[in-house]
Amino acid sequence: MNKRVYVIAEAGVNHNGSLELARELVRVAAQAGADAVKFQTFKADKLVSRAAPKAQYQRATTDADESQHEMIRKLELSDTDHETLIAYCKDNGIDFLSTPFDLDSLALLAGRFDLPLIKMPSGDITNAPLLLAAARTGKPVILSTGMSTLGEIEQALSVLAFGYCDTGSAPSIAAFEEAYVSDAGRSALLANVTLLHCTTEYPAPFSDVNLHAMNTLANAFSLPAGYSDHTVGISVPIAAVAMGAVVIEKHFTTDRNLPGPDHKASLEPDELLQMVRSIREVEMALGSPVKQAAPSELKNRAIARKSLVAAREIRQGEVFAMDNLDVKRPGDGISPLQYWSMLGKVADRDYSADDKVQP
Repeated sequence: MNKRVYVIAEAGVNHNGSLELARELVRVAAQAGADAVKFQTFKADKLVSRAAPKAQYQRATTDADESQHEMIRKLELSDTDHETLIAYCKDNGIDFLSTPFDLDSLALLAGRFDLPLIKMPSGDITNAPLLLAAARTGKPVILSTGMSTLGEIEQALSVLAFGYCDTGSAPSIAAFEEAYVSDAGRSALLANVTLLHCTTEYPAPFSDVNLHAMNTLANAFSLPAGYSDHTVGISVPIAAVAMGAVVIEKHFTTDRNLPGPDHKASLEPDELLQMVRSIREVEMALGSPVKQAAPSELKNRAIARKSLVAAREIRQGEVFAMDNLDVKRPGDGISPLQYWSMLGKVADRDYSADDKVQP
């Protein structure tokens, strides 16, 4: 990642299974100025069992009698859909990303379509086979950490370290741990992995965001960290940028009133545009840690600062004293820092009130 905040507009499954709606989501993300638009790649039969229940937010936003498997199946993107969207992203000047939820989907994205990086979801932080396969592609990984402890994140990173090093040894917990503490493993993680703090609830309550944990991740693992946001509005991702996030991911939709599991917790187009603009403003404002006068304010220094002036009429030969010296704008004369050193000196000429005094 470079120093510019990488903004991922998360389309996810908000295409509702429609390629045309997916294309519209690409257009919206590109027009908003996002760096990437991200979808989700999966096969329902490999992602979820037929008996798997829906999450509470999914039951609230979709048919409560429908199984998670039935819901997910309707939201699959075909291989041809992927080809179309990748080409359409290129035409619109925006990166195409997608999260793989199974090994076949990972192979499709990293192999056939040769995507530049892999975004791994929070739900797969313990899915060692998928994490290992992702690292073995040799591509950078952005790893969301919702619902996780530091220990679970360390375990996931150990799998990635093992996969990136790929020494040919058999996978095992012991081998993962050995790779994680090795110089090669640490170097591979630093070169390839970005962590995203995340609260996996839709929408996420502000009280559960715990944004300081983003910096905890960066400090604990010495890796770049960002934030995947599920709160309502745009204030939290903007705050995350101010705190040093290198990546921001945010769900968006063309219309929050559309049916589907994620629309209600997503930004609409004008909000996405405002979020990206605000992020760019904040990253410009962060600037440099060096405290010095900014070029734009130099012209105001003399106007805003003050100089030593005559508090009243002063005659030549009179001694400068507390009763005849004052401090007033502008600041193009003797600095008030010299006030005490001027006391007791003799005026070498006459001064009218408010004249800048000379040493």
